[in-house]
Amino acid sequence: MSAEDAADIALLLRAGSLAAPMTIIEERTIGPSLGAENIAKGFNATLWGFVAVAIFMIVYYRLFGLFSAIGLTFNVFLLLALLSMLQATLTLPGIAAIALTIGMAIDANVLINERIREELRRGESPQSAIQIGFDRAWGTILDSNLTTLIVGIALLIFGTGPVRGFAVVHCLGILTSMFSAVVGVRAMVNLTHGGRKKLQGLSIGTVWKPKG
Repeated sequence: MSAEDAADIALLLRAGSLAAPMTIIEERTIGPSLGAENIAKGFNATLWGFVAVAIFMIVYYRLFGLFSAIGLTFNVFLLLALLSMLQATLTLPGIAAIALTIGMAIDANVLINERIREELRRGESPQSAIQIGFDRAWGTILDSNLTTLIVGIALLIFGTGPVRGFAVVHCLGILTSMFSAVVGVRAMVNLTHGGRKKLQGLSIGTVWKPKG
């Protein structure tokens, strides 16, 4: 091919007049709807996970499970309020961090409820079991959340992009979950049981007492 022929072909290519057959095998369009669909799916997964956890807690721990579910709801709203104050954009990593926060928050409530059950098995009165249960569960909750918070801070410092977004929501979620479990749930328990001096029992599910 001579230089003149190459120049003619280049001219035709630039003009878009080169006659060449084209068969379309597959065509895809990538736009904002794809991201919106993923966000919606992530939101629905987190929502149904929240509902499933709340139902399990209510069935297993009865009234105290209801307190835990209300505290979990308060935790999510508090976290979203903090993100709104920071003007953070909710992305897929953020939704994943919220889902993880739900698991961490309900774990704290499980520790509290099981500690109260343990005190009831030891023969403590209901009021005493509530007091001791919250006090002794606090140390375990603090240790477990503190170690997770350290990892979140490390991701925030050394991570980039979506990793940092996940870390921000994750760290805020740990703080709100501790507050909602220890302060929020305890406030509801004290409101309903604090003034009942002759409290005979607690609606906290089946308390298995050792035989003999």
